[in-house]
Amino acid sequence: MNVKDFYFDLPEELIAQEPLKERSSSRLMVLDSKEKSIKHKKFINLLDYLDKGDCLVLNNTRVLPARLIGFKKETHGKVEFLLLNRENKTDWEVMVKPGKKAKPGAIVEFGDGILSAKVLEIMPGGNRLVRFDFKGIFEEILDELGTMPLPPYITKTLEDQERYQTVYSKHNGSAAAPTAGLHFTSKLLDQIKKKGVEIAYVTLHVGIGTFRPVKVDNILEHEMHSEYCYITKEDAAIVNETKEKGNKIFAVGTTSLRTLESLVNDDGILIANKMWTDIFIYPGYTFKIIDGLVTNFHLPESTLIMLVSAMAGKEFVLTAYKEAIKERYRFFSFGDAMIII
Repeated sequence: MNVKDFYFDLPEELIAQEPLKERSSSRLMVLDSKEKSIKHKKFINLLDYLDKGDCLVLNNTRVLPARLIGFKKETHGKVEFLLLNRENKTDWEVMVKPGKKAKPGAIVEFGDGILSAKVLEIMPGGNRLVRFDFKGIFEEILDELGTMPLPPYITKTLEDQERYQTVYSKHNGSAAAPTAGLHFTSKLLDQIKKKGVEIAYVTLHVGIGTFRPVKVDNILEHEMHSEYCYITKEDAAIVNETKEKGNKIFAVGTTSLRTLESLVNDDGILIANKMWTDIFIYPGYTFKIIDGLVTNFHLPESTLIMLVSAMAGKEFVLTAYKEAIKERYRFFSFGDAMIII
């Protein structure tokens, strides 16, 4: 299977540079994977496609303001850090620009010395392992000094950083938002619950690898990035009970889907667990627990469009994307949504 099979030509002006004023005012494309039909709705119409007894699964990770701008202590040269993985209380794997200023032993200061970091080593792939020195609570310092690590295709400054968080975000740890969840408001979630739809939560901390392009022609040779995920016993029970009753499981976002498909056993039972997952879902994959998906429109030739194609069929998905371009849908993180039923 070739990566070029998942290419489509997207006009640059359709890449959403900022969120809409009202989260749930975005558009919703409805893909019926059995009937191969496409409908154009508003996101608030999501309620029409969820039945009493169904379960909606949300990823409650919270994005860290993980982009830090500092200055090298010795030369005062500007250095940019992007926090990736926390090793312990003080040590982080970070992406650094420019790398030549971050040799082992270099010290970078942030916020007039409120926070400093010493480069310990250069890791495989070029990232750095650094040790932060600070007084107080690291997360509070990060809230003060850091900014949201917006995707590279968003060039406009985000005025309200909370708009890159879901309204149900809870657990800090992501380098990017689970963007399908950005469309939900507390009001819409309440309406969903009142209809009798169950809500369950998973946590997958989205890594920066989610933006990594597929660089091989044969997608089977692509090395998938790993991300930390888990589900509690209580939430796993909600999903399992829904399935036992014959109702449907809808994942909100590819991150929720990947978590569920990683934690389900061969008998279709979701197991409460914590793990690193590098599951790669592409056409031909047999879904064990998922019945539907709410997702945004993804980049050409990305692992995410491959996942969506596994659920609805590659040709149908590419037809839907052509329709979305024709109808001027907004694409990517701050863009519109689709539901696959």
